[in-house]
Amino acid sequence: MSRLVVISNRVALPKQTQTGGLASAMNAALQEMGGLWFGWSGNIAAETGKELHEVEDGHIAYATIDMSKADHDDYYSGFANRALWPLFHYRADLVDYRRDHLEGYLRVNRIFAKRVAKLLKKDDVVWVHDYHLIPLAAMLRELGVENRIGFFLHTPLPAAGLLITLPRHRELLEPLASYDLVGLHTQRDLRALEDYFLHELGAAMRTGGRIRAANGRIFRAGVFPISIDTAEAVELAHRAEDSGAVGKLKASIDDRALIIGVDRLDYSKGLPERFDGFARLLRDHKDLRGRVSLLQIAPPSRSDVPEYRSLRRELERSAGHINGQYAEPDWVPIRYVNKSFGHKVLAGYFRVAKVGLVTPLRDGMNLVAKEYVACQDPQDPGVLVLSRFAGAAQELDAALLVNPSDLDEVSEALKRALEMPLKERRMRWQSMMDVLERNDITYWRNNFLHALMEPPKVKPEIYVQTPMTAP
Repeated sequence: MSRLVVISNRVALPKQTQTGGLASAMNAALQEMGGLWFGWSGNIAAETGKELHEVEDGHIAYATIDMSKADHDDYYSGFANRALWPLFHYRADLVDYRRDHLEGYLRVNRIFAKRVAKLLKKDDVVWVHDYHLIPLAAMLRELGVENRIGFFLHTPLPAAGLLITLPRHRELLEPLASYDLVGLHTQRDLRALEDYFLHELGAAMRTGGRIRAANGRIFRAGVFPISIDTAEAVELAHRAEDSGAVGKLKASIDDRALIIGVDRLDYSKGLPERFDGFARLLRDHKDLRGRVSLLQIAPPSRSDVPEYRSLRRELERSAGHINGQYAEPDWVPIRYVNKSFGHKVLAGYFRVAKVGLVTPLRDGMNLVAKEYVACQDPQDPGVLVLSRFAGAAQELDAALLVNPSDLDEVSEALKRALEMPLKERRMRWQSMMDVLERNDITYWRNNFLHALMEPPKVKPEIYVQTPMTAP
């Protein structure tokens, strides 16, 4: 049986608190197949990759390397999060491209490749994750690695017209052809990838989702929408109903309706527009004042990036302005909280909320939308108001879909959600829950790995790997 090798920017080490479904999904896959998880340790050192830190837990090995401050600044804070992140979320206006950042990005990927190549065994199956490591397969191929290598992009992939605005975009994206399988969240993302390769790189389509790159290399691309551990979310929400934190929240809202939003503090999440949409609801529907509150939980992230500090100040001003305009002595319209909560507490909060408000401007998937649905009481479920620009909208089409920039549409969707009859709420919830029970996190990882390990139906064409520019 093949061993699985997972490569990602960060590694969920044993006995560390794991956040998000990816950590549990990868650990579950590694438990089944045995294998290795490789990535950055999270520590800053004098030199990147000088020392390999290894930990074993059963038949899973974890290998991490430290990173120098200069490499971290160029690779992670620089190119990955100041160029790729905004571009992939359709914010070309925020792209801060610097040549030295790209060189640092390529340099760190090359160090990852050299370290991993020495750890690989002949039959290993390699699964690389996310935008931090796009060129990694090409660098492994240069080192003679012939293993099957898959890649999954957790962000959206913008249209080719946006991708080509990035300087040296071919140098970054053409190496995707070095993977055997590239996984994306939605059909929209897949069309963007195919369009870029066909019209910008001179590739050709083959049957079965295969793409023949200009250099002759054939790879496959497909849609694999990531999901959650649905059964665990249901159990957490059920257990959280009687918890102290949830009891305090229920007591504080009394008989008022609660709308909830939970997002990392990021400009892609559409939080200023969300606050404005809620304010429009209060402006246009006076009867709802004093009867509904918005709880927005937004843990800060990347506080070293100026755009994120600016966003936090903007949201604080907006919440203060809306509360100042509409609040009463016994009622505050917006509860804006800049801290994180554990999964059990959030599951309980989701179950209490009558409306889940998930309105990113762009999002690869958005698992909060799925978690909100899974945490609902089947007998009295809440309503999901969801941005049509979140990947989750492709599956959860029984939600009330909105354009987050259309404040009137958001306002009217919130009013409809708050007043929706029980029969319609149950029908919409069941439709979405059926999707989540069919496509949970286990189905996602098994589906991807099955596709990756499936042998090619045709003999691969001979190709010559184009070496990447050395930093």
